[in-house]
Amino acid sequence: MALANGWLIIVAAAVVIAALGIGLALGLRSRGQSTGTDRARIARAERLRALPAFREALSRRIIALSGVLLLGALTVITAGVVAARPMSSQTIQPVNTSRDIMLCLDVSGSMSEVDVEVLTVFEELLDGFEGERIGLTIFNSSPVQIFPLTDDYDFIRTHLESMRESFDYVDQIPEHWVGTLNGNGASLIGDGLAACAMGFDHPDDERSRSVIFATDNEINGASIVTLEEAANYAASNGVRVFALNPVEGKDADVSAELAAAAEATGGQAYGLRDTTTVGDIVEQVREQDATELRGEAQVVWTDAPDLWIVVVSIALLSFVVLLWRVRL
Repeated sequence: MALANGWLIIVAAAVVIAALGIGLALGLRSRGQSTGTDRARIARAERLRALPAFREALSRRIIALSGVLLLGALTVITAGVVAARPMSSQTIQPVNTSRDIMLCLDVSGSMSEVDVEVLTVFEELLDGFEGERIGLTIFNSSPVQIFPLTDDYDFIRTHLESMRESFDYVDQIPEHWVGTLNGNGASLIGDGLAACAMGFDHPDDERSRSVIFATDNEINGASIVTLEEAANYAASNGVRVFALNPVEGKDADVSAELAAAAEATGGQAYGLRDTTTVGDIVEQVREQDATELRGEAQVVWTDAPDLWIVVVSIALLSFVVLLWRVRL
């Protein structure tokens, strides 16, 4: 860039010198032509040149011609600066939105209201997502992946809407129960969390990985994987768990086991109460991710010719006006 700018300055200077040379040549030519036979001879011309009015007019003429040369040079130089593409720098700190969020929903009967709220919140958030990938896995006595991590938001919206509507069912087996009743028991959260943690692909990519884990923590039966084992597996793969527990009663605490499992992954457990909504919790999760995904400060260079374009425009206009006045 510096080399290119140097050449442009040299070219601009050459143009100015050439313009001065052409002007001088034309002036000498005109002077030579004026010395021909058509030249009017004036006696005692030195007396005319000695007059104050003549001297004042000559000074104005010299100043005007000097102004024409200066404005011409200024126009050429500033045009060269514009051609050199002046740039300005700005330091920014980008926020990387490359995060993966797996919705992991316990679809046992007692969780219907919370599941619908989670699905509704994410439907509303889709318009603001840029680069996030969303996945959905549901479980009861066995886990089922509804759709894998994807950033196809139209596809996500269609499936979230279909799943949400399935909770208002009249069939004997609604959509959100299909495949989730193949085990022995109900709300086997260890198996459910393990299945959700296994849904994250491309482990070498630098992406934030979070599980929104909605469950009432009311285990009924023996799971293949314990909650502690599932949490350890998630932590070993860089997956953070944010648990949503619909606790009954304002003074009830979130299950200690569920809270410990979430915190072991670097996440947190939340209890849903009258003053806390799913939307509030999800927003907190997104803010935590955004804070951790802030990139290093970067210097961004952009073209900034605006000031120089104004200068060259004014200089060119002044040059034309002054040249017109001098010719008069």
